Amino acid sequence: MPDTRPLRSAQVRRRDTTIAVACLAFACGMVGAAYAAVPLYQMFCQVTGYGGTTQRADAAPTRIIDRKVAVRFDANASPSVPWSFKPMEREVVVRLGEVQQTSYFVKNLSNERITAQATYNVTPITAGSYFNKISCFCFTDQTLEPGESREMPIVFFVDPAMLETEELKDAPAITLSYTFFREDKPAPVAEAPSSVKANDKL
Repeated sequence: MPDTRPLRSAQVRRRDTTIAVACLAFACGMVGAAYAAVPLYQMFCQVTGYGGTTQRADAAPTRIIDRKVAVRFDANASPSVPWSFKPMEREVVVRLGEVQQTSYFVKNLSNERITAQATYNVTPITAGSYFNKISCFCFTDQTLEPGESREMPIVFFVDPAMLETEELKDAPAITLSYTFFREDKPAPVAEAPSSVKANDKL
């Protein structure tokens, strides 16, 4: 009877190799999906207004109605962004569909150049689909030199279609909130020269 053990060993090796390659491909696919999830989620939020993400408009609306809504403004900065950041107006009252401009004030309180970008959302979160920004500092990174300050305008409108939503039919107040997060990496702390280290030991 012929010895089939070498054949079986070869088959086992091929099977193990196939399984290993499949597992590796699956792992690589999961890593790629994880990296893609964040931008895809951000795109989904921007398109749908999910999670209170506001919309971006290229032009003013064509319909303005007399119904008004109060828009309140909030400002925050993460611990890695040592900036003074606040709205120039705490609240404005606008007609639905009316284009409104307001500004935020920001100042770099540190002694270093810092680049940051503002994330944003509105509450109630269902209002995100109807809050449209034509111009906003949050669309791009903001860089401030040490001690530099500036006013940063935003231009927006609230779509009258919000009244067609059951939760928003009474035109509740909308809060627009920004939070700055650092985009550049802080400069590493310079290492002391060897001569200084030597003197420190004396």
